[in-house]
Amino acid sequence: MATPLIGTSESLERIRELIDHVADTGLNVIITGESGVGKEVVAQNLFHESQRKDKLFIKVNCRALPDGLLESELFGFERGAFTGADRNKRGKFELAHQGVIFLDEIGDMSLSLQSKLLHVLQSGEFAPLGSEREVRSDAWVIAATNQELEKKVKEGLFREDLYYRLNTIKIYIPPLRNRPEDIPSLIDYYIEKYGVDRLGTVALKHDNQSPGRRLYQPVSVQRQHNIFDKGMSLHVRSKS
Repeated sequence: MATPLIGTSESLERIRELIDHVADTGLNVIITGESGVGKEVVAQNLFHESQRKDKLFIKVNCRALPDGLLESELFGFERGAFTGADRNKRGKFELAHQGVIFLDEIGDMSLSLQSKLLHVLQSGEFAPLGSEREVRSDAWVIAATNQELEKKVKEGLFREDLYYRLNTIKIYIPPLRNRPEDIPSLIDYYIEKYGVDRLGTVALKHDNQSPGRRLYQPVSVQRQHNIFDKGMSLHVRSKS
């Protein structure tokens, strides 16, 4: 089950509406926003609201791997394709057939790999490294970035045709500092989550003395999570 979108702000309501409208279309989606705003959470909610929810959701971080490894990770390879390729390996696009492939940090993909990704988006086919056979994949592509791709297009660092292919549906997640009304709901969610899962009790009270209230800061959702986690640990230690 996907992590829910926590909050009551108008921007989150619009995102929920977009998820409802887009989930079963299979249209390419690009999710943008600063680091830590919850782009993967939105991607998972799209997946779980779609008819593909019984298939695989496969995440690939395009920043985490060097070019050659990323290519083999995406498209797979045949035995003997390169030194060390002692067996056949299916790529993420093949594994995500009829499911979702989530391309995180898409703005860090090299131009050469962007060309190969564009071919997959246009034809639904690709060739594993070292192979002459074409593999078909009906994977729903959801991409995410914290970069301004329009700027990278103008600088020649991102293919314009790929940008428009990915940008069929764009979902922008504003930072938490621009939607402070969501913070009380996030704190409630963390208190319930940690009160039950981590502490084995729901003894923490919803008041101004709770560690989440005292640690309120207008930061990203991920940082708020980390701050709250630390505060909960300190709170528990002070009670022991």
